[in-house]
Amino acid sequence: MNSISTLVLVLPVLLLAVVLHEWAHARAAVWQGDPTPAMLGRLTLNPLPHIDPIGSIVVPIVLWLLPGSFLFGWAKPVPINSRNFKNYRKGDILVSLAGIAINFAQVIAWVLVFALLSHLIGWTGGGLARSASVLQVMARYGIFINLILAVFNLIPVPPLDGSHVLYHFLPPALGARYRALSRYSIVLLAIVFFFPGVLGVILSPVTVLDRAAMALAYALS
Repeated sequence: MNSISTLVLVLPVLLLAVVLHEWAHARAAVWQGDPTPAMLGRLTLNPLPHIDPIGSIVVPIVLWLLPGSFLFGWAKPVPINSRNFKNYRKGDILVSLAGIAINFAQVIAWVLVFALLSHLIGWTGGGLARSASVLQVMARYGIFINLILAVFNLIPVPPLDGSHVLYHFLPPALGARYRALSRYSIVLLAIVFFFPGVLGVILSPVTVLDRAAMALAYALS
């Protein structure tokens, strides 16, 4: 079982990751011509309109307390009317990739924070160094959590972001059949999460990217 004290540090990192993911979808949608997110109050960095009590709070805490689990969660999906996009294909792709892109951007930001805190720990001592070490734990989880969210959302399983991107590169007939799979999205996601080994294989790039990110963080330290 993971410690409660560490959860107190890590949960805000997860909330930041999922809130910015949805905010990026909202910002990109408005940029592409759809006012829906702004009209519904989702074009804001205030976390409250984005937080899903189950996906943002309950599920992460339960997963954290289970042995061998990792922290995962989600925010409320941003309502988007793609018919308002200036260019449907371009808009749908950009909006879908916006959330993933901001998670990768957070990875870079947390790498820099980790490296900066390493320097601070080396330059100082006592209470300040201990505080920097605590913040470094947050940075470490910030790297890993955002990599999980980015890679997971790239999976081309409806309704994940990757499925929207793949759809636009398929022949029309095949694309229509592929999009029809969205009616089975719960079943498909259950297969991803609960069939032995499936999620591990899909998320294996996270391990590679995490090692690269930490190598960069230590190189900058």
